[in-house]
Amino acid sequence: MSDDQRTEQPERLFFETGASWYWLVAGPVSAIAMLLIQIKGGAGFQPFVPLIFLVLVTGFLYIQVKAARIHTSVELTRDALRQGTEVTKLTHIVRVFPPAEHSVKSREPLEKWQTSRALGELSGVPRGRTGIGVELTGKRTAQAWARNHRALRAALTGLVEGETVDAS
Repeated sequence: MSDDQRTEQPERLFFETGASWYWLVAGPVSAIAMLLIQIKGGAGFQPFVPLIFLVLVTGFLYIQVKAARIHTSVELTRDALRQGTEVTKLTHIVRVFPPAEHSVKSREPLEKWQTSRALGELSGVPRGRTGIGVELTGKRTAQAWARNHRALRAALTGLVEGETVDAS
């Protein structure tokens, strides 16, 4: 394929996958554990139940990981911020708010942006992620989010404020 035919991928300044495929190892581990329980319990080698565990656990985890990789992945380029399947152009982000004084879980007063909608198609900030307040055009507020929220905040702030950001 020549260079002309390749589609140019934008430079990623920040990226999180959402979930790891390593979780699928739990299926074979559960099957082996079931087999060992049968053998130690005196039932002998009966592969049917461990095979069921292998298929069900691996299948269920495959669905969960696939969904997490779609809906909780984050990608920041010089042009856009993608949270799950929602893409927000950086021209729509006016500023990045400073970190909140209090956690959402505290009983202390919250910043206005902490009660704003989360970017992406999920109903809120996904578990294990931290919200980052952003002001959008039209004086709207929202929450970007990431596991490594400090790195996303730094890269996003640099882009919104017009600073040079290096891909890391």
